[in-house]
Amino acid sequence: MSRILGVLGGMGPAATVAFLARVQALTPAEGDADHIRVVMDLNPQVPDRNVRPGEAEEELGRMAARLAAAGAHVIAMPCNTAHGQAAAIRAVCAAQGLKFIDMITATADAAAASGARRIGVLATPGGERLYQAVLAARGVEAVLLDGADRETFMGLVYGVKRGDVGETARAGMRGLARALADAGAKALIAGCTEVPLLLRAEEAAAPLTDSADVLARACVEACL
Repeated sequence: MSRILGVLGGMGPAATVAFLARVQALTPAEGDADHIRVVMDLNPQVPDRNVRPGEAEEELGRMAARLAAAGAHVIAMPCNTAHGQAAAIRAVCAAQGLKFIDMITATADAAAASGARRIGVLATPGGERLYQAVLAARGVEAVLLDGADRETFMGLVYGVKRGDVGETARAGMRGLARALADAGAKALIAGCTEVPLLLRAEEAAAPLTDSADVLARACVEACL
């Protein structure tokens, strides 16, 4: 019997649905009963992690408590930025004896395993700060977007939340990946779960580590 996976979702909804599809696709199964049982709180009303972090943390703690009450053994949150407000989730997991999979740490480990010493990060400002710190602890320099490119990135992310995943948006994300490579990044991290909805690994200007894929693989391993 596999362990039950609890997912704090909705940040944003399309990225959460894509994450769950990855978990399903990565699970070795001969039939329905071989798949992982998932309990999920897909909550698009979590306060904006970029501008209301304190309120977001309170809500994330409540969500984690509900997932624990629903029987979850493993907790995952397919939103990079929200890991900056994960303290309340960790507290619930510690009190309930649950495993919380840290998406930032797992992704940084996977990207650093490539041997690259300069890694470009496609993330929100909050996500950038998280990856900068974790990569630095591994002796890796984070290469970040700046100026107009950062504004373009945020526009593309919020566009995905509105359903804009068309070719113009895809071309924009490819251009941002190229800008990081041109700035010296030898590898890239898709450090926002909206990024892979616009950028496939084979289209990236450098080897791309997808944080949602890393988290999905970690969830399958933890639950099976």
